[in-house]
Amino acid sequence: MNDNGGLLCTIFKSSREQALYVFVPKAEGENNIPEELRQRMGECLQVMTLIITPDKKLARADVTTVIDSILEKGYYLQLPPEITSQVLHDGD
Repeated sequence: MNDNGGLLCTIFKSSREQALYVFVPKAEGENNIPEELRQRMGECLQVMTLIITPDKKLARADVTTVIDSILEKGYYLQLPPEITSQVLHDGD
């Protein structure tokens, strides 16, 4: 986290699975993506770099969850909506 509470992140998308994204600290880049996930993703295509702050709105993820995951695991995995839905329903 920087002085203003923001986290500078790079977002990568999967070349194999549409709408699968991984957020990582910019300084670490692809190195923070676990090997098993990298194999699933195929080529990791850089989408953008941005500063994530607690008050920032993200399109499909809760910003607090994203920041916490990056700080704890080194990355945040955003699954496609249909997979997220299926995981939630299959887990009931």
